[in-house]
Amino acid sequence: MERLRINAISQIRGLAPSVSDQLSLIASIHFPKAAKEAFAVEFGRFLAHADGLGQTEQLFDLLADFALNFDCPWIAYRPLSSDQRLLKPGRNGPAVMLNYPHEWRKRYFKMGYDRIDPIIKTSRKRVGAFRWSDVYKDASTTEDERRVFDEAATFGLRRGISVPLHGPHGGFAIMSFARPCDRELRNSTVIYLQIAAFYFHLKVSKLANLNAVGEAPKLSLRERECISWAARGKSSWEIGKILGISANTVNFHIKNVKTKLNSASRTVAAIKAVDFGII
Repeated sequence: MERLRINAISQIRGLAPSVSDQLSLIASIHFPKAAKEAFAVEFGRFLAHADGLGQTEQLFDLLADFALNFDCPWIAYRPLSSDQRLLKPGRNGPAVMLNYPHEWRKRYFKMGYDRIDPIIKTSRKRVGAFRWSDVYKDASTTEDERRVFDEAATFGLRRGISVPLHGPHGGFAIMSFARPCDRELRNSTVIYLQIAAFYFHLKVSKLANLNAVGEAPKLSLRERECISWAARGKSSWEIGKILGISANTVNFHIKNVKTKLNSASRTVAAIKAVDFGII
């Protein structure tokens, strides 16, 4: 386990000092022997596989598999800046990645929950991982903010944690892990997932720097219109009615947007379009 801990710490060089210090501190925590052995096996596999991957999507899938060991089928990684909900246009950095239920993603943006999400608010002020239930119970959390958690639970995201990942220049990211049951994550599990989140952030940040593109992709007016309405939860048929074009034409434009923004779904494409300041 000690060799694994040293290996993990040695690989965080080059990341922002604040993230490096956090991971070093967490990795030095004393775990019970049985927990050490179990974690060493699973985390060792995660490190071994992650070290050889060169694509962020592969790393995301690997982390999702690792989280399944702790009964967390859903994860989300979202880069932000300290003064905005999303990254400033043109700022190089990792992309949004998530596997949350599609209907919840659609509902989240349709209702504008990205503007009142209590996880984002809390992550700006916190360093270590926190449970969603603690935020829900906090006296400073408003009823509107609690509604975000309540509605997420109806889509299966009943319990979860989020890990703020602070970096240089005021930028940071949030990694969240969610499960469908009402059982809270154990303290040791929170620590395990936090370490994996830090390492994942290290890897994708390095890959983003290697593949950084300074300018936002150029979308046509019609492409911007289509993805803007899609971000509001409108279907292709509804967008077609609004813009006076066919649903097939809408699908054609959204497909082009997904290609230009390197996104597998219209939801992720919409998030990236906001990130770049396109919409």
